[in-house]
Amino acid sequence: MYPRLSDLFTDLFGFNFPIPIYSFGFMVAVGAMFGAWILQKDLDRMYGSGLISGVKMPESGGDKKSRKKLVDVSPSFIVGTITLIIIGAGFAGARIFHIFENFDAFMRAPAGMIFTKGGFTFYGGMIVGGFSVVYYVRKKGLSVGRIADAMAPGVMIAYGIGRIGCHLSGDGDWGIASDIASKPGWLPTWLWAETYPNNILGIDLSSTPVYPTPLYEFFAAALIFALLWSFRKHNHVPGWLFSVYLVFNGAERFFIEKIRVNNSFDFLGQSMTQAELIAIIIILIGLVGIWKTWKVPVPSTKSSPKAAPESSPE
Repeated sequence: MYPRLSDLFTDLFGFNFPIPIYSFGFMVAVGAMFGAWILQKDLDRMYGSGLISGVKMPESGGDKKSRKKLVDVSPSFIVGTITLIIIGAGFAGARIFHIFENFDAFMRAPAGMIFTKGGFTFYGGMIVGGFSVVYYVRKKGLSVGRIADAMAPGVMIAYGIGRIGCHLSGDGDWGIASDIASKPGWLPTWLWAETYPNNILGIDLSSTPVYPTPLYEFFAAALIFALLWSFRKHNHVPGWLFSVYLVFNGAERFFIEKIRVNNSFDFLGQSMTQAELIAIIIILIGLVGIWKTWKVPVPSTKSSPKAAPESSPE
């Protein structure tokens, strides 16, 4: 494993070149930038077709008086701010939910839990980051449903890329001990049983190889991204695509939890993890959202300022 980029550099080139960047953080940054690029492209598409309004910005150039005039621009202009909100609020939420999930360990060593290099819960980041973005989008007077739809594919693939960072660093998001005897003959061993040598937690798994669940989640995220991307031009009510994302995301996480190492608790007589419970809630919210947004929207009688004018009948 390569907890730091310098570890990868040493393995590739044979000498040490200190790069003080952790592979998990690097892959999260790559995922965030890729997701932001996808969001920007889809917001430009929506704005160009009149599906979403723009944001008001001061007019550039000209004299001092003209620069005070507000002009309408594509909401892709605020993607950078949205990305920073997601990263900042998301990391905070991910750490907070991880503390809740491991509260006994937190009480024994609060500082160690807060400042550790690992220990993040995706759903905590998703929930806190999501509410923060909703607040910002509403403040800008934009459609929360449309912004959410535009974000869905990018968030999914960014999550998958982040999981590659988990795999490279060996941050503990791996699976339970794998059953080597049941491995299909056609499947490479590294996709069935991984020992995560040199993992960032310093845990020795050489005698008990585990399922490389971060890789499974990356493949699942890539597939879901492809589906969401193919659905994005579907004529739907705002919020429909994001609701589909919630169902797919929740189902992926619920089933992967069956072979992941995680703390469990009793809920209504069932033993489950925090992620399983949140996944079920997210699936239900997504299903309700799909039901609420299932109908094809009725075309507005008012022509959109961005839509092309219809030609007169001959």
